[in-house]
Amino acid sequence: MWFRRALTILIINGLACGVTDLALAQAVSSPKAAKAASKPAAVATAPKSAATTAAGGVEPVLIGQFGTWGAYTATPNGKKVCFALAKPTSSKTNPPNRPRDPAYAFVSTRPSEKVFNEVSVMIGYALKPGSESTLEVGGGSYAMYTQGDGLWIKNAAEEERLVEAMRRAPDAVVKGISAKGTETVDTFSLKGLSQALDRIAQDCKH
Repeated sequence: MWFRRALTILIINGLACGVTDLALAQAVSSPKAAKAASKPAAVATAPKSAATTAAGGVEPVLIGQFGTWGAYTATPNGKKVCFALAKPTSSKTNPPNRPRDPAYAFVSTRPSEKVFNEVSVMIGYALKPGSESTLEVGGGSYAMYTQGDGLWIKNAAEEERLVEAMRRAPDAVVKGISAKGTETVDTFSLKGLSQALDRIAQDCKH
């Protein structure tokens, strides 16, 4: 599990270095994009260096854009990985206007590791050690394990239920506390996530 989380941190941090333009394109996608994996050329121009880092040395391919969620696939070291990625639609800090790196929500599937729909969030700052972070969706609240600037669900047995809730809900809210005591609230639109997960499931089958 520690290796999995370290690998995910590497992937997410690689993406964070270079997907700002892509994330912005996702954030302003037409609502119709949630219904079809359309116009990849308009959103598939993440810088190659970041994209290569993101996929363990292999440039990932955008296989569909669904609302604010992009679906990607890559095959580093001959092992296929698929992931869905989105940027928050709103972010707040308390105290206000504190600087931070961009945040991203990330759902990954790595069949060779028997990992399917692993939910994680790159929060954009170093989290306060021992602090409680939560992901709120569909009326439920899920405790999140923190490591560096990454979040994963604390109780792995709840992950399937979390993913199902994310498929149905309109948005998800992630709350965290930085090492300097800044409180953050990030809201992610979940419009298009269900379609993105269905798309990566086709490319990374069980």
